[in-house]
Amino acid sequence: MGKGLGALIPEGEESDRNSIVEIKITDIEANDKQPRKAFNDATLADLSESIKEHGVVQPIIVRKLGSSYQIVAGERRWRAARLAGKKTIPAIIKECSNLEVMELALIENLQREDLNSIEEAMAYKSLIEEYNMTQEEISKKIGKSRPAIANSLRLLQLPQEIKNMIAEGKISQGHARALLSISGEKKQLDMAEKIIAQQLNVRQIEKLAKDTKQKKKKEVLTDAYQIEINQLEERLRAVLGTKVTIHHRKNRGSIEIEYYSDEEFDRIFELLEK
Repeated sequence: MGKGLGALIPEGEESDRNSIVEIKITDIEANDKQPRKAFNDATLADLSESIKEHGVVQPIIVRKLGSSYQIVAGERRWRAARLAGKKTIPAIIKECSNLEVMELALIENLQREDLNSIEEAMAYKSLIEEYNMTQEEISKKIGKSRPAIANSLRLLQLPQEIKNMIAEGKISQGHARALLSISGEKKQLDMAEKIIAQQLNVRQIEKLAKDTKQKKKKEVLTDAYQIEINQLEERLRAVLGTKVTIHHRKNRGSIEIEYYSDEEFDRIFELLEK
């Protein structure tokens, strides 16, 4: 990441070691705006064992809310410390707005690569919708390029079933971006299931998506051409007064004109001679 927590925590203030205090774990509550929603039980248990032996090495960041504290950054450490049976946890108390809370939590999780692709996209969406931030402003705050943020947000256009697959790690962000090039939710979902079943890589999905596009384009062209042939048949039927069928293949073909009596044959022949 281009920017760290220091970008939002001025040096000499909360980052000062003297500002670290021990706070009762029961006096701290989680933040419901925390971008990370899923916590791996196995890794949380490992961290808990480490905390039992070495303690909490890095303090969490909290803000005062009435008589309690709300986590700004470090929920995973707080959960693990609670699991380890700790009564208190080292913390830095910081005065910050709701927006700063969101920014700090997002930056910490991105630095630690703790967010799945959907959680990351949802965090960006919250900053845009709740705090009216632009993609450019988010880019400067967290040190990611604007195109990267835009690509992340595009994942939210996928069906919920596919977003669940991404969140669960069944398909990658690269797979998801390839799925976005396929039109239609059902086709996207079918392809996502194929990715999992056949363990297809991103390059294979991109090729399949391209082939699907070309096939659809060809079908559209074929349909349009057939409509034109049908219209020409109708015009000939109106002129000749009988059923006419055009058989066309590439640059060649035939026109079939039907008649049902000698008299009708003579009539049609006379029309063709004019």
